[in-house]
Amino acid sequence: MIRLSVNLNKIALIRNSRGGNLPDLIKVARDCESFGAQGITVHPRPDQRHIRYSDIPLLKSAVTTEFNIEGYPSKEFVEMVVNHPPHQVTLVPDPPGALTSDHGWDTVRQYSFLKQVLAHFKSVGIRTSLFVDADINAVRGAADAGADRVELYTGPYAYNFSQDRQAAVNPHMLAAIEAKKLGLGLNAGHDLNLKNLEYYCLNVPDLKEVSIGHALICDALYQGLEKTIQLYLSQLSNQDNKRLP
Repeated sequence: MIRLSVNLNKIALIRNSRGGNLPDLIKVARDCESFGAQGITVHPRPDQRHIRYSDIPLLKSAVTTEFNIEGYPSKEFVEMVVNHPPHQVTLVPDPPGALTSDHGWDTVRQYSFLKQVLAHFKSVGIRTSLFVDADINAVRGAADAGADRVELYTGPYAYNFSQDRQAAVNPHMLAAIEAKKLGLGLNAGHDLNLKNLEYYCLNVPDLKEVSIGHALICDALYQGLEKTIQLYLSQLSNQDNKRLP
């Protein structure tokens, strides 16, 4: 079964908008796990507008499933991750002021930098993943740099899904095949939702994990968090039996 990792950034954003501790980030993380999520993802940014660096040790102690920390590998980020090692670190190429992640690493041009950072994380036993576009060369560059996994950026897929779903998913299918050939694990994330998730999972082979935050929290406003997680899990289950020829 493809694993669901719930991104808690939007929960932290609501908390920070009023100060205090409502909603309680740690309680929400534990609730997500009890409702069936197989992982928790956070993406602390330099301005700490949602997840704060001070949240990381508390989450590290609380999360009993897979803990995934995303972010740009600045000196402060690297130190924080090494001091509170998660199961997985996902490196994204966001500049400090980025609103959200909107592209993957140029793994060829930034090979030397990424190779050094990935080796540092792997030396302390943290599984590494690189956020990349659905591009064969980007996947090859990630393998060359020493990543354990790639996370395919699914923003363009989600944007084009309603116009031509097959054309939208084709680059991801090819990237997935290349990742398997190179021995890379495959994750995916960004703008996946209840309308486009199942089709993606049916068509992209050997997908291990999806990270979903914004859409899932929006759905939870109407459906409730427990039911929403169950709805997402239902789209991830039994994919081997449903997979298209």
